Amino acid sequence: MNFDLILNNVAKHVRLDKTETDFFLSLLQHKSIKRKDYLLKQGDICKTENFIIKGCLRTYSINENGVERIVMFGKEDWWVGDLYSFLTATPANFYIDALEDTEILQISKQKLDILYERVPKFERFFRIIIQNAFIAQQNRINQNLSFTAEQRYLDFIKNYPLLEQRIPQKQVAAYLGITPVFLSMLRKKIVHK
Repeated sequence: MNFDLILNNVAKHVRLDKTETDFFLSLLQHKSIKRKDYLLKQGDICKTENFIIKGCLRTYSINENGVERIVMFGKEDWWVGDLYSFLTATPANFYIDALEDTEILQISKQKLDILYERVPKFERFFRIIIQNAFIAQQNRINQNLSFTAEQRYLDFIKNYPLLEQRIPQKQVAAYLGITPVFLSMLRKKIVHK
């Protein structure tokens, strides 16, 4: 297995020596998820943090009317999970499923705690990852409250370059909180600008 992508991800924030690298890699578990299969279901406990090496996942909830609300997409070089469930060992609020055949590397809470003890640099690494996730979540909330649908769509294109070609239009629309028909109208409007 090629670990270059995850090691480059870690190297953005901390430097590891060979012993630290080998120990980190020894704690990871590889998992394949087929398109439409679940990584996590609402109500289950999220037991791993997950790094995507290939493919695309979506994190979403379903409201009482059966409407999906997509919180985020995860693609190559991204970490995904239900952080609240993972840290508190309580039932997840979200579903996470694969929009494409996906390959991930996972680390359990127990192994992550061991990693923190043996390689304290990873406390810094995951603090930065969690801070970035918090900032992204705050930005998303602000956009949903303050941006027009067109502004949200343009931000989606900026934050998820080329992802729009990989996933169904109805998924993009669900992420933006609009209908697929309205998304189609937005696209036409933007093309003609």
